[in-house]
Amino acid sequence: MISAYTAVTERLSRADWLLPTLARLVFAGTLLTYFWVSGLTKLGGGLVGLFQPSVGAYAQIFPKAMEAVTYDTSQLSLYHWAVVVAGTWAEFILPALIVLGLLTRLSALGMIGFIIVQSLTDLIGHGGFEHKETFGAWFDRFPDSVILDQRSFWIFVLLVLVIKGAGPVSLDNALRGRSTQT
Repeated sequence: MISAYTAVTERLSRADWLLPTLARLVFAGTLLTYFWVSGLTKLGGGLVGLFQPSVGAYAQIFPKAMEAVTYDTSQLSLYHWAVVVAGTWAEFILPALIVLGLLTRLSALGMIGFIIVQSLTDLIGHGGFEHKETFGAWFDRFPDSVILDQRSFWIFVLLVLVIKGAGPVSLDNALRGRSTQT
């Protein structure tokens, strides 16, 4: 029994392709659509909406600043516009790069930063600290808080990609193979 267990676990230890491939699959299955739909809510109308975010985009990212200017985006600075546009684009570009396995480590690192900023915005800007069930607590037997529980799993999946890379079924791997041939 022990030798069978050892044989199986040794095979799994050598399966370097498995963990990053599954991490990208889990990300695609659970978070790709979440971020893309969130990004869509931030776009303004038409093609110029890529550069003119919706009022809701500003309200999601800078809730207290928007409240202070009574939701008039013209009173916000170039900094606010740049952050909202960059954040909106990041919600489309970074998840797509992760799923394709292109610049995976850098994209996963960018998503980790995005999730940290998103979480801080939810806690500080949207009052998440006031709702204990939103913030949650580790080791409390309730695995359903949005911030500490769910987002720690998101970050863990992304950390796998930062550490292990995209795996063999990826554009990173295809480009690496191509560059070693030339």
